[in-house]
This record gives sequence, C-alpha cells and structure tokens, in this order.
Amino acid sequence: MASKKTNYSYVGIAFILLVFGIIFIPRIIDRIKGGDITRDESRSKNVTKGSTDNLSDLLFLEINGEAKKVPPFEFVNQEGDTITNKDYENKVYVVEFFFTTCPTICPRMNRNLVQIQNTFSDFEDFGVASFTINPEHDSPEVLKAYAEKYGITNPNWNLMTGDQEEIYALANVGFNIYAGQNPEVDGGFEHSGNFALIDKNGFMRSRKDNFGNPKIFYKGIVSEEEQQDEDGETEEISMLKEDIAKLLKE
Repeated sequence: MASKKTNYSYVGIAFILLVFGIIFIPRIIDRIKGGDITRDESRSKNVTKGSTDNLSDLLFLEINGEAKKVPPFEFVNQEGDTITNKDYENKVYVVEFFFTTCPTICPRMNRNLVQIQNTFSDFEDFGVASFTINPEHDSPEVLKAYAEKYGITNPNWNLMTGDQEEIYALANVGFNIYAGQNPEVDGGFEHSGNFALIDKNGFMRSRKDNFGNPKIFYKGIVSEEEQQDEDGETEEISMLKEDIAKLLKE
C-alpha cells in the first residue's frame, strides 16, 4: 500500500508541475519579451552602494536616499530634430541653460563649453545639452546660427527649444538650476551660470566639496585662462574637464 501511495504522490506532483508549466511559463516568457523582467547588469538605483567595480570617486547627488537621475525630456534641436534624454544614453554630457540674446554670462559659458568640446573631440560618447530659456525667440534656425557662430561642431551637442514651461520645470526641478524671466535684468531673463555633469546612465555626478558632500554643479562663467574673475570667483572648467575624463572611463 505504501508503494502505491508513493506512486500516487509522484503522479500528483507531476500533474501540478505540468499545469504550472502550461499556465505560467508562457506568461513569464511574454513578460521577459515585453521588458517587464530584465537582467540588471548596468548601474541602477543601487549604484551608490558600490554595485560596480569601475566607478570613479565622483559622488552621486542623492534625493531622499535615491541617486538623482535626469528626468525624461523631449525638445527640438538646432537641426529641427526631436531630441530626448534617450539620445544621451551611454554618453557623458554637460547640461546648461542659456538664451541666444543673453548679453552677459551666456557667451562666456558657451566659449568655455566649446573649449571643453575641443578637449574631448575624439570621444564619441561625450556631448552637451543646451536648453534655451527664451524659446519664443530661439527657434531651431536661430539656434543653428548661434551654433555656427560659436564653433559648435560636436554631433552630440544639441541646442534645444520647446515649450517654455517644460523647459523651466526641467531647469528648476529636474536639474535644480535656476531659470526664470525678469524684465528688470539685462536681456529679460536670468539663470544660473552653472553646469551639471551627467554620467552614462543618466545620473547627476560631481566631486566632493570641503565637507565631503557633492558639489552638485560646476561654475561655468570663469575660464581657465582667467583663473579668477573680478568678483573673486575661481574657475572650475579645469575641474570639470578632469571629472568628465573620469566618467568617460566608467
């Protein structure tokens, strides 16, 4: 009798496994094909916990314990092409907010960015994302003329325009880089002269400050040649170049 019960048990188990395979395995395969289940081999939200061996010493900007990542965006560049954050995947890039009629800091910022562009001209995985804060004036045609004027040649350097509210939200919330309208200042707009540095996985990165915290941004106005401006601000372009090189090796 014991032998017969054992056989019944095997038959029952086999039947259950057969039913499971018929019902659930096709569903699992469909989820894998649909991208719901993936193998996580890249730096993810756990990247700050040392999940990879080739990370540099650059820090991640963390919000509520999570590494801050570039939010989704979609704008039109100087060529009239639609550009999204996905176009920068697997690239190290610098972010700025500017406008073409800016009479003060923008020309200095973009001359510094062109110098950085030329330093990394041999790297296909380096780029720049420039967002205009005066999209009503800065059409793709205006942006293209601006790019030609400043010698912007990197194919991964997109000067983008689009909905003003979306651009301001991206600046002030997405990157925490101030941008706004102010009729009382030269040019009618005001914005930070800082650059943000993004790694190949879309995370904001920077080096430590004197207290061991992320610097978050890099000053973009003072050039390497100047070293220091009339207000006593020291240049950080050389620092930015060093950190771009580190991220390109990750």
